[in-house]
Amino acid sequence: MSASVSVTPPSVGVWLIGARGSVATTVVAGCAAVTAGLHAPTGMVTETPAFEGTGLAPLTSLVFGGHDTVDCPLPKRAEALAAGGVLPHGLPAAVGAELAAADREIRPGGPLPGDTRTPDELIASHAADIQDFVRRRGLARAVVVNVASTEPAPTEPAPTGTALPPSSLYAAAALRAGCPYVNFTPSTGLHHPSLASLAASSGLPHAGRDGKTGQTLLRSVLGPMFAQRALTVRAWSGTNLLGGGDGAALADPAAAAAKNAGKERVLTDSLGATPEGETHIDDVPALGDWKTAWDHIAFDGFLGTRMVLQTTWQGCDSALAAPLVLDLARLLSRAHEAGLSGPLSELGFYFKDPVGDGPAALGEQYARLAGFAERLRARAGAPATPTPREETR
Repeated sequence: MSASVSVTPPSVGVWLIGARGSVATTVVAGCAAVTAGLHAPTGMVTETPAFEGTGLAPLTSLVFGGHDTVDCPLPKRAEALAAGGVLPHGLPAAVGAELAAADREIRPGGPLPGDTRTPDELIASHAADIQDFVRRRGLARAVVVNVASTEPAPTEPAPTGTALPPSSLYAAAALRAGCPYVNFTPSTGLHHPSLASLAASSGLPHAGRDGKTGQTLLRSVLGPMFAQRALTVRAWSGTNLLGGGDGAALADPAAAAAKNAGKERVLTDSLGATPEGETHIDDVPALGDWKTAWDHIAFDGFLGTRMVLQTTWQGCDSALAAPLVLDLARLLSRAHEAGLSGPLSELGFYFKDPVGDGPAALGEQYARLAGFAERLRARAGAPATPTPREETR
């Protein structure tokens, strides 16, 4: 009788654009905390029974690196986040080795002020960094995820604009390096018209854009509710108060416009029309990584009775985003391994402005995500659906 042999799964790289930011730091620290058994994988959809047997890379197999234009080491960044209540007290010390290891894999981003390199030279440099990471660490593959601060919305019309913003340089570098790509921000990324042919010919899966973590998550539930109950929404207004790097970036009206476009599109798609009202974003530095979002919804009921729903969402953006980033890195890695390519519209559940065609309602998006899990499970040769007994283990 032969002894069973334990096979260690190959390592998978997660290359983070904005690798020293709050979200990226929370991703690295959170993955280390979960794999060490210090915390449960709360918020990770890929850790629920619906994804059993789909062949996703274990969290223990993930290796982190990335690009950034700042030089604050990840351990120091994690300490600051713990001081602000974003990370649990004592966690930076408990996962200090993992943070330091990831920090050693972060390379200077760009372009920085005064950088004279051409766009193609920047793309080549970024791609070489990613390829070097994969080669040195002996990785099966790597997924590039943009979690950098929001860029201003392009000022040129999309069909004629030719200048590549930083997010598009990184996206092009990901494809040149042979890596799946996720745009977790509202920045241009692969949406730039000059990258359309490259994305189509690359044979790589990609997903985005703009992670759906708070106010828009709630809107994607409430909007369909009004439509399904035949209640007429007259106006929908909102305000966001947030600090940190995202708050500073969104103080720029052009960056705020890029962010709000996705928020408003969810309402238009789910209600069938665009209601009156605007969404405002205010930078409040004292809030740090915490945010508050208010919505005021005016609607009509039977016989024209006028009514109002008000909601308040208070949360920590980094803690809301980090589990989704880990989900997406695992899903894109598995899709790449399974030979899938192009925009993965089934992952619209995670985004305000998903690529490809798909529903806007969260429930329908989740159904499509569950179908994607079935697709991956079939390619992994596992049973089609977990049994009730398996789901309650």
